[in-house]
Amino acid sequence: MTNTPNWFKSSYSSNGGACIEVATNLLPAHGIVPVRDSKHRAGAVLEFPADAFSAFVTGIRNGCSL
Repeated sequence: MTNTPNWFKSSYSSNGGACIEVATNLLPAHGIVPVRDSKHRAGAVLEFPADAFSAFVTGIRNGCSL
């Protein structure tokens, strides 16, 4: 079990760096998905409960606007 995030960006991320990174490896042990700004890696990390992050991704895939 690890407590260190394994950060990655989407394979669709080719927009010049305006991206977020997520670390899904903490999901099984902690039930959270950490998210950070790829331009400010030493900055704040937001931690979302698994169900909230899943709902966000589903909404984006379905074309939901914020």
